[in-house]
Amino acid sequence: MNSSLSASASVLLPPVWVTPALAQLSSQENVLACLEVDLDAQLQFASGLLIVTDQRVLSAQRNGPELVWSSWPLVADGVMQHADYAGVGTLALVNAKQRLASWRFTLTHNVQAMRLQEVFADRIEVLTHGKSLAAMAQARCPQCKLPLETAGDACPVCSREQHAPLSTWGLFRLWRFAQPYRWRLFAGFLLTLASTAATLVPPYLTMPLMDDVLIPFQNGKHIDEDLVMMYLGGLLGAAALAWGLGWAKTYILALVSERIGADLRTTAYEHLMRLSLEYFGGRRTGDLMNRIGAETDRICVFLSLHLLDFATDVLMILMTAGILISIDPRLAAATLLPLPFIVWLIHTVRDKLRTGFEKIDRVWSELTNVLADTIPGIRVVKAFAQERREANRFRDANKHNLAVNDRINFVWSLFSPTVTLMTEVGLLVVWGFGIWLVSHHQITVGVLTAFLAYIGRFYTRLDSMSRIVSHTQKAAAGAKRIFEILDHVSSVPETKNPQQLPVPLQGRIEIQDAGFRYGNRAVIRGMNLDIRPGEMIGLVGQSGSGKSTLVNLICRFYDVSEGAIKVDGIDIRNIALSDFRSHIGMVLQEPFLFFGTIADNIAYGKPDATREEIVSAARAAHAHEFILRLPQGYDSLVGERGQGLSGGERQRISIARALLINPRILILDEATASVDTETEQEIQKALDNLVQGRTTIAIAHRLSTLNKADRLVVMEQGVVVEEGNHETLMARQGAYFRLYEAQAKNGEGAVARASTKESE
Repeated sequence: MNSSLSASASVLLPPVWVTPALAQLSSQENVLACLEVDLDAQLQFASGLLIVTDQRVLSAQRNGPELVWSSWPLVADGVMQHADYAGVGTLALVNAKQRLASWRFTLTHNVQAMRLQEVFADRIEVLTHGKSLAAMAQARCPQCKLPLETAGDACPVCSREQHAPLSTWGLFRLWRFAQPYRWRLFAGFLLTLASTAATLVPPYLTMPLMDDVLIPFQNGKHIDEDLVMMYLGGLLGAAALAWGLGWAKTYILALVSERIGADLRTTAYEHLMRLSLEYFGGRRTGDLMNRIGAETDRICVFLSLHLLDFATDVLMILMTAGILISIDPRLAAATLLPLPFIVWLIHTVRDKLRTGFEKIDRVWSELTNVLADTIPGIRVVKAFAQERREANRFRDANKHNLAVNDRINFVWSLFSPTVTLMTEVGLLVVWGFGIWLVSHHQITVGVLTAFLAYIGRFYTRLDSMSRIVSHTQKAAAGAKRIFEILDHVSSVPETKNPQQLPVPLQGRIEIQDAGFRYGNRAVIRGMNLDIRPGEMIGLVGQSGSGKSTLVNLICRFYDVSEGAIKVDGIDIRNIALSDFRSHIGMVLQEPFLFFGTIADNIAYGKPDATREEIVSAARAAHAHEFILRLPQGYDSLVGERGQGLSGGERQRISIARALLINPRILILDEATASVDTETEQEIQKALDNLVQGRTTIAIAHRLSTLNKADRLVVMEQGVVVEEGNHETLMARQGAYFRLYEAQAKNGEGAVARASTKESE
């Protein structure tokens, strides 16, 4: 076995497989790709390995303690087929005559499987057309060595979400929200400058008060009362001026910061509403609530309080340093001795605080997530008697939060006293050096007194400015989490030049070679379907066949990966989202009602609807009678998520909500799946009113609910396998026939047959 083979195989192969695989490879054989499979032919967990070399396909499967190896040479008509369904991926090696072998795996390995399929196809192309392998060698991941589509592409196997390092420079991105208030900010800055200057007047007046009044009095001279009144009046005037200017600057900048915070919250929420469902599928509700609520509030407090204090501290230090240097440069130099060490300490601690506060934000989101899970789902918690479990989960998250805060507080508690110690040391240095200068008659006592007064303010501001580090890092962490939302681009973008839908809308839906993938799993494949205006289509198929995904694509909650979906001949990607969805009504299996009155929920899609329109929609949905039986009728509160109503009542309100907007296209997603037979009949009457004259797509597992559909569309693994009415599909004895018979065995077929005969 040559060393180059051993080195390349050890890089590509999982460590546990290196030794047994090297024993099977020849010295002239190069490993191009591999896949570690974890299922056997019976879909039981079992480890195995699939290798593509430049000469053959090599496979190993464990049979008890032994490894069984098989191999197939690469031939020109060889094809590696890939498929995934219901959480299981499959690779099959076939040629023009037969299937040679197949391997199954969980979708954790799906990306590697797709890469192996691509490498296999490239190698077959080399064998067929003599294509050079140099291009493949150049386009490999530097870490896992798997081939990439093009050089420089990120490898999905190795790449992970990279978080940009937290930096206070991210706070400067808030300028886009501050820009509308720039003149108020400028006025606040001028007031800050003026108020800071006013606070520096009193120490300066202590010099003549000491040298011209108090010290001459000790030496036996008479006190000049007019001079004393002038100095005291100057001190009082400076204090009053500083108070007035300080109040004005604080008020103006507080108003500005509140508006910046409000604009930030509104912008983040509006952007969140524009993002696709794909974004929300990977986020926790509590985390998003925490970002828009707590993080924006933290930024607002930083802008209104801490940033103002920081600006005041900086101006105070600069102006005080200038005054000290003008009075006595030597004493000023002694005053500034601890400054470099304090700056170094701030820089060192900032790095630890930076990561610490980001951890605190994440841990706090864990607490919020527990609340967001349990409070809306309190009925399930109590139904399964899991109160103690949820309390323990909250307690564990709270302990984690406490531990993270303890670590950051240790660093912070050590930092503040250290800065205070350095300022005290600096004050002692000034005292000692100042006494020496007075004793040598190089400065007066008044100068030293003024110096000490200024130094007290200087070091106080320096200590205060050092404390801004924690607030700055907290605000920077919050700004980063907010901008993570604002920087996210929706996978369902708005078109720049939208086309107008025809008036009136006919409602014809054309699905042309449509394909869609959830991550790396294909859900819809090459689908073609033409739905006529006013036609009712029933989508049937096993769970996971792609029915709900197809509906989501038609509503444009997701965009197709391939092909197109058209409404009245216009690609829905070229239509403004709000315009397109205003023509769609949806009735879901689990209707969602907002906290508020019944009238508000019915009118959700048309907020300006009159009471007559709301009542008319409720009558058509067979909801008017039970609404009138409620204490406040249409003004009755439904409670959080409609908890005060039964499932059938919530569904009929959902139907009334869809009726009120008078949609041209109607989506019914398992609208009667979770109710009893009697309630289903009431809902079915309401649905009969709803579907009249509308293009309707209905999803149902109970085939009895689709007896009035004009056409049934049967889906399997993301493709349409059958179309037709009930009698035609039953005569074919295909996929629909199997579904129907399966329901008959479960007792639902009798209901379906009776419903079919009744409709006939």
